[in-house]
Amino acid sequence: MTKESVFEGLKEIIQGVKPKTDLTNVDFDSKLVSDLGIDSLSMLLLSLAAEHKFNMQFDSTTAPFETVGDVCDYIVAAVK
Repeated sequence: MTKESVFEGLKEIIQGVKPKTDLTNVDFDSKLVSDLGIDSLSMLLLSLAAEHKFNMQFDSTTAPFETVGDVCDYIVAAVK
């Protein structure tokens, strides 16, 4: 699984969790909270959907993710 394929899947998940979010300028450096408006509930929903879509689990001891790229990197590492 490539970082780019995870990125595309993650954008689909974000669109489902936050349907009014404009994803045209989203990239790996986009900040989840300040750029995309992801709050704690949205993060929970995003996490659950990502776990299901990519068949992986987030570790509860992982530091909070700051950017879209952080999430992509974690998922790529978790599914290897």
